[in-house]
Order: sequence, then C-alpha cells, then structure tokens
Amino acid sequence: MNTKEYYRAEAVRILGELVSTPSLSREEEQTGNLIESYLRAHGCKLYRKKHNIWAKNRHFDEKKPTLLLNSHHDTVKPNQGYTRDPFRPALEDGKLYGLGSNDAGGALASLMATFLFFHDRQDLPFNLIYAATAEEEISGRDGLELILPELGQVSCAIVGEPTQMQMAIAEKGLMVLDAEVTGRSGHAARDEGESALYKAFDDIAWIRGYRFERDSGLLGPVRMSVTIIHAGTQHNVVPDRCTYTIDVRVNECYSLEEVLEIIRANTSGEVNPRSLRMRSSVIPAEHPLVQAGLSLGRTCYGSPTTSDKALMPWPALKMGPGDSARSHTADEYIYIREIESGIDVYISLLEKFGQILANP
Repeated sequence: MNTKEYYRAEAVRILGELVSTPSLSREEEQTGNLIESYLRAHGCKLYRKKHNIWAKNRHFDEKKPTLLLNSHHDTVKPNQGYTRDPFRPALEDGKLYGLGSNDAGGALASLMATFLFFHDRQDLPFNLIYAATAEEEISGRDGLELILPELGQVSCAIVGEPTQMQMAIAEKGLMVLDAEVTGRSGHAARDEGESALYKAFDDIAWIRGYRFERDSGLLGPVRMSVTIIHAGTQHNVVPDRCTYTIDVRVNECYSLEEVLEIIRANTSGEVNPRSLRMRSSVIPAEHPLVQAGLSLGRTCYGSPTTSDKALMPWPALKMGPGDSARSHTADEYIYIREIESGIDVYISLLEKFGQILANP
C-alpha cells in the first residue's frame, strides 16, 4: 500500500474533505480533528496543542538531523466574488475547486502524503516531523509559534505554500505599523486649528517617495504602502487626529528595527509596530536541501509574500504545488496534476537530500 499512486489518490481525497470542512483562522478545530484522525488511521503517533497537530516518523532517532514538513490548515474568509460554494469541493477539467484548495490545502495534503510515504522507513539518514498548523493567514500566536518549543531540535524545514514547486529560498519580512498624527481642532470656515490630516499627508508623501538604500538580489527593495487612513468627525471641523496604517515589506538587508527607526526619524506622528515577529529570511543556496532541489531542476527565487517561514529559527525552504497568484481569489482551485507531481517532487527531494547527507 506504501506506493506513490496510493498517496497521490489519498492526497486528492483528503484535500476534498478539508475543503468541505470550514477552517477560517482561529476556527480550525474540525480540520484539526480530520487531520488527527487521518494520521492516527495510518499508524502515526500524534501530538496536538490547540489546533496544531504534528507527528514524527516511526523510527525517529535523536542522533539524526530533523527535517520539518509544515503547512497550514486555516483559510481566509471567502470573498464576495465567489460563484461557487467555497466549501463544496468540485472536480472539473482536472481542477479541484474550493476555498483553501490552492492556499495551502494542496501543499498540506502533498506534504502529508510525503510524510506517510517515508513514515515507516528505517534507513532514513534524517528524522521527519509533519506539522499541520493554525492561524497562518492572520500571523496568529496560536499557530506554529505556539508549538516551536515542542518540536525539539529541528535542523531545517520545508514550508508548504503554492510556489509551482519552485524553491523560495528567501522571503520578505512583514511589519505593520499604526501611525497617529495630532493637530489642533478648529472651525473650518475661519481657517482655525492645525489639520492633523494635512500633517499626515506630508508623512505619507515621504513614505510614498522614500527609497531604502540597500536592495536585495533575491528580494529587491524594501517596500512601504499606506493602506488605511482615518480622520475627521464632520465637514466643518478641522481634524485634530489622523491615523493611518503602513504595510512594510522588508528584505534581508535590514532588520525590522532598522526600518522602524528610519520611518520614525522621517515622520511627524507616533509610529508603533503591531509586531516585530515576521522577519525576512534566507536559506543559503549551499544548503543540502536547496542543493537537492537544484539537482532536480528546481529554480530558486525570492518571495514577496510572508508565511510561517518567517517564524522559524532554522533554515527553511518554501515550496509547494499550486500558484500563489490563485491564493485568496474567488473560485480558488488547484490542478490535480499539480498535487500529483508535487508529491513526486517532494519524495525525490527528500531522497536526494538523504543522499547528500549520507555522502557530503
């Protein structure tokens, strides 16, 4: 039964069950139960903390390096453009439609199939941990971050996200900033007061025009975008308060703290980060995991989007079936062939990785 064909078919089947089970961020209990039951049925020893489930290969050996296979089972809310039932999986024209099918159900199911393919192997030169985690879509603290201390000594990881099975060896960090500018209220008819809105406009003009000096060959420049702004209470009152939000995508050339200091030095308001957790990350091209991928004809690139890779304190490669351009779109889908070939590539990648470890 331990064949690629079996696990390809099982991955498609379990993905359909996952799609039909709503799992919005912080509401992943039912998909967590589904994953737990499925892994138990395949003889895995399970661990669970809240909605995070993980398992180790049968012949786990503390003396060997450990490779983590991780993806998330939460989804975003379906947007208003859906013409299909987002929770009703449909197989049409070689595609599986449904919310979370592409991001990141395809990778989640494919990594699960890969883990089970290797689960009983006694000759692996490395350990495997499979972790299906929660709250990735909202960068929540009760997802992967919650179980990091429970996983033990991990050497490296594969993070399952839709990358068309190419290797995202670098990933931009994310920092969301809330800014508040204050002025002095007055009557608009008498040109009184000091408009906090106009002061904020000056800050936003600087944000829009500023270019950070250090560019990355993989990730390009640091990018800032003002995405939300609020000011004013009525038409004839000069606003004395304006708040706005900045989405900052940081390359590996800067720390989040450096970027924050530059922004604070050049704007007039109070600027506070929501978090300094989602840092940029890079796995060296010389790493055995990357070298294994290169030997299989995979390409390397830098990803502008963030994932739980940002939370990992060890080298991590982002790689999975599907296309990031379909993520969070209406009538989301993944090709069945992407899942099937993704499993084949994952299995070949792990086999090659083992060969490199055994013969450095």
